[in-house]
Amino acid sequence: MEEQQAINYQRIAEAIAYIKNNFKKQPNLDEIADAVHLSPFHFQRLFSEWAGTTPKKFLQYLSVQHAKALLNRQATLFDTAYDTGLSGTGRLHDLFVKIEGMTPAEYKNGGKNLLINYSFAHSPFGCLLIASTEKGISCMAFADEERSAISQLTQKFPNATFRQKTDGMQQNALSIFNADWGKLKEIKLHLRGTDFQLKVWETLLKIPMGKLSTYGNIAKEIGQFSASRAVGTAIGNNPVAFLIPCHRVIQSTGGIGGYMWGETRKSAIIGWESAKTETLEVKSP
Repeated sequence: MEEQQAINYQRIAEAIAYIKNNFKKQPNLDEIADAVHLSPFHFQRLFSEWAGTTPKKFLQYLSVQHAKALLNRQATLFDTAYDTGLSGTGRLHDLFVKIEGMTPAEYKNGGKNLLINYSFAHSPFGCLLIASTEKGISCMAFADEERSAISQLTQKFPNATFRQKTDGMQQNALSIFNADWGKLKEIKLHLRGTDFQLKVWETLLKIPMGKLSTYGNIAKEIGQFSASRAVGTAIGNNPVAFLIPCHRVIQSTGGIGGYMWGETRKSAIIGWESAKTETLEVKSP
């Protein structure tokens, strides 16, 4: 099942890349299916099961027009986040994800006193490396190459003790990808970062699911109006994919912008969240 999930996401990613590279001619279902070597029927079913919507609707979520419409409402994004009726979706990360910065003693000497458990898991967006200390999740990164992902993790804490083990904190964190968030427990993150980085990452948690913001708007939110470039650097150094939703920050023009784990994956997550949020809004009384 896990191997099939990985294969399915790879096909989805190829389809999204094809859609983005050929958006000017608005490819139809047959053309997209042919690009990923599937029949139109099989592709439609595969895509709908993954995204919860049709490829045509998904394409709309990735348009610059859709992004600009969301950005036009961003001025009051943080002010209204707590007033929306989307308490279960719009405030998902802010409600369930809490960040604790590591103390100097915890990461000095290359993390000599840290015991870090790590494991690999599958997600709707590919394989993940997830690592945890006794206090919380310290890393969650998409791992297209497992060996490279482990190398990057160990470089951050060269003197820490690493153990390949799946623990309860990791399992709880991964449940954020499930449909039933009612059973989600608080996810604690235990992160190494400067005060500025931690402030930026905490601000990202306030961006509601299905919404988007810009680097400039994040800078304004933390009270440093001219720090857009520094904000971008902090976002680029985010060590926890998806849980800290740096994928929700795009360019002010509506362009998707860069992403540590690839622009196609960023597009996939944005579209997937938009579809999920719209579905849950419809179901809400």
